[in-house]
Amino acid sequence: MVGDESRVAKPRVSFVLEENAQLLVYKWLKSLRFLDGHASNISRLVNMEECRLFGMKSHDCHVFMQTLIPLAFRDLLPKGIWDALTETSHFFRDICSIKLNVDHIERLEMNIVEILCKLEMIIPSLFFDSMEHLPIHLPFEIKVGGPVQYRWMYPFEHLDITIAM
Repeated sequence: MVGDESRVAKPRVSFVLEENAQLLVYKWLKSLRFLDGHASNISRLVNMEECRLFGMKSHDCHVFMQTLIPLAFRDLLPKGIWDALTETSHFFRDICSIKLNVDHIERLEMNIVEILCKLEMIIPSLFFDSMEHLPIHLPFEIKVGGPVQYRWMYPFEHLDITIAM
C-alpha cells in the first residue's frame, strides 16, 4: 500500500521497460541507418517526446521484429524474456528465408509451439487471441506454398499502388 489505504501500488511486470531504458532504445533507433531499399528510415519514425514509433509500414515492422528486437532489448530485459523474444524473432526470420529444407521446416513447426508457450508464461493471457495462434500454421503453409517471398505483399505496399474499383 502506498499512502492512504484506498490506493494500491501494483508491481511492475518484468517485460515493461523503465523510462530510462525506453529512452535508450528510442535513441538507438533514432541513430539507425539502413541500406537503401532495405527498410524505411526508421530514425524518422521515432518520436522522442512521446517515446513511441509512428508511421511504420508492415515491412518496417517485419524488419524490426526479425532483426532489431534481439539487438535492442538484449541488455534491457531479463534473460528469459529476451530469450523468448529472440526465439520468436528467429522463427520469423527463418520462415522468410529464401532457401528452406523440409527438416528445417519441421523443426520450426515443433519450435513455434514451445516459443508460444514461453510467451504465454510471460505475457498475460488476455493478450493472446487467434492472431497469436497463427504462427503455428506458417511452417505448414511454407511446405505447401513454397518460400514466402513469392507470395507476400511488400513490393506492392512499397509502390503504394491504389486500385480504384
